[in-house]
Amino acid sequence: MKKLTGLVAASAVAALALTACSNGSASSAASSNSPADNSKKTITLWLAGGDTPDELRTYLKDTFKAKTGATLAIEEQSWGDLLTKLTTSLPDAENTPDVVELGNTQAPTFTNVGAFSDVSDMYEELGGSKLLPSFVEAGSVDGKRFALPYYFGSRYMFVRKDIWSSAGVATPKTLDEFNAAVSTIATKNPRSIKNFSGFFIGGQDWRNGISWIFANGGDLAKKQDGQWVSTLSDPNSLKGLAQLQAIYKTASKAPADAKDQSPWLYINDSDAITDDKGAVTGKTSLAAATIMAPGWAHWSIGDLKTVDGKATRVWNPKTFGTLVLPGNDGKPAPVFAGGSNIGISATSKNQDLSRELLRIIFSADYQKKLGGAGLGPANSDYVSSLGTDEFAAALVASASNSKLTPAAPGWAAVESAQLMEEFFGKIRDAADLSALATEYDAKITPLLNQK
Repeated sequence: MKKLTGLVAASAVAALALTACSNGSASSAASSNSPADNSKKTITLWLAGGDTPDELRTYLKDTFKAKTGATLAIEEQSWGDLLTKLTTSLPDAENTPDVVELGNTQAPTFTNVGAFSDVSDMYEELGGSKLLPSFVEAGSVDGKRFALPYYFGSRYMFVRKDIWSSAGVATPKTLDEFNAAVSTIATKNPRSIKNFSGFFIGGQDWRNGISWIFANGGDLAKKQDGQWVSTLSDPNSLKGLAQLQAIYKTASKAPADAKDQSPWLYINDSDAITDDKGAVTGKTSLAAATIMAPGWAHWSIGDLKTVDGKATRVWNPKTFGTLVLPGNDGKPAPVFAGGSNIGISATSKNQDLSRELLRIIFSADYQKKLGGAGLGPANSDYVSSLGTDEFAAALVASASNSKLTPAAPGWAAVESAQLMEEFFGKIRDAADLSALATEYDAKITPLLNQK
């Protein structure tokens, strides 16, 4: 799951809107798909972060070369800089990437300002109704398709089975049962650690926290009379927020300013903190029986062992397990779906070759490779490629009822302003949740409709 915190100012997004709309017609430079004709041509693909493995990048380059004769250059962009770089590069025909990956929460902002080429005529060819509907919606405007799903990830629970068992708590089948279970575990504190959480959820961790809003029938925003309005103060949203406030008070010792970064540090038995290379970098005074994280977090959870000369976390199924957050109806709760969309820059001079790249990305071979790498394929026909282990099962189940942030043109501006972090950071100590939600509705609504 990506961390999609925006770093671009609303004024920059507005500038993109003016430039992208004015340059949108300059996107039709035709190119032959004959390998002989394309030998001197290069198109650029921007990939966000390091989630696409090197093996898949090599496959794209080699397959694209064999199919078109042209060269595919892949450039990795950090998530933290992506919004700013997209804003400045997409409108510039001389410097724009040809094809770009961007977060699903960022897609509405750029599609609404005409930054991507219309690929509606390819929609059925690339998967049609088999593509993730919520991601398709995030990349569509007025029924036209601009940015299609690249891959999905979903969030589920990682639990200390030994701690749940010693606390005498059964596997919850409803959201109320989960809330009660983690509160009970925190009270019994089987590890006898001062800062022990039955469920560790950071005060500013809105990407996980919104699951309680969704599970109670609430939402972050909705469209009324053609305009988006924030709905944090909706009665159903408030039900979820009240449940979350209770968890903050009775089950979680997470800091009020903690976000959704590295919660796996607190579920491991050792207090050692290791970096992405396995080196021990410090210790933590926090501990937890339960965390909520994207599926790939399991690589960082487990017993600390030395493998090939370096400290490594090795999953121990006797100690650790997975749990899909249940909803009020016993079905999987609607958790926030992570993942990415992909689109062709409207100002790209290589429209035909860019379309050929999309055909490769949405091919059965590549979709299966995504699943093999633990990334949810955009096309539901290939979900089985994720495998059959408990992580694949939890990913598929948790994604089955997942939701996205609102497809409002100004959602990126909301994230840039850090308003969700602010709001969620105040929930634990709020004496009047309704008043707090109303206050932030008034701050968020004006941003939602910015283009």
